[in-house]
Amino acid sequence: MEPEILAFLKRIALSISLGVLWMLINSTVGIMYGYAFVEDKVRLGNILFYIWFILSLVALVWYLRKRWSKPIEGL
Repeated sequence: MEPEILAFLKRIALSISLGVLWMLINSTVGIMYGYAFVEDKVRLGNILFYIWFILSLVALVWYLRKRWSKPIEGL
């Protein structure tokens, strides 16, 4: 297989796997442990979860944009 195509497929696989890992972590913490749901009142766990959620989303988007902005050699 051509090295440029292989590099492109690796970039796609990394992007998908990081996105799925991010969703898995946030779904587990938010839904399974209940930090995404506000019951009686807003608690510290809810605030920390949503701060983590926003910051990790921004970091993921920043990393993926940085990763995809670099040109692949030969394309």
